[in-house]
Amino acid sequence: MSIDSIIEDFEFLDDWEDRYRYVIELGKGLETLPDEAHDEAHKVPGCVSQVWLDTSVYEDGGEPHLKFLGDSDALIVKGLIAILISLYSGRPAREIAETDALDVLQKLQLVEHLSQQRSNGLRAMVNRMQAEAKAALAA
Repeated sequence: MSIDSIIEDFEFLDDWEDRYRYVIELGKGLETLPDEAHDEAHKVPGCVSQVWLDTSVYEDGGEPHLKFLGDSDALIVKGLIAILISLYSGRPAREIAETDALDVLQKLQLVEHLSQQRSNGLRAMVNRMQAEAKAALAA
């Protein structure tokens, strides 16, 4: 699902309970992260919940693109991962490095409706994805 579709869906949901349910549903639709990626190397530090991200880099049109897979032990966090994956996965590394996810998430009004710990975890996930993009550009 595209980030634009998610933003549109959010606009139709007035109640925050419905929006949280929607985020959880997005998480349930995540592509499965392989068991071997549930390790320390894939773990995202700075998250209260357990969060794992796997990154694969591939060339398309002569530039690196990244594909992300993710998982968490918390349903709402899985949904947040799904939103970030819809924003970043499959895009050129340069675009990922330049896209301010928190600016995009402001359109969803998500950050102000998350606890401080969840917001910190969300920032940690964004930082990890952007760091992976910058590493792909440097390679």
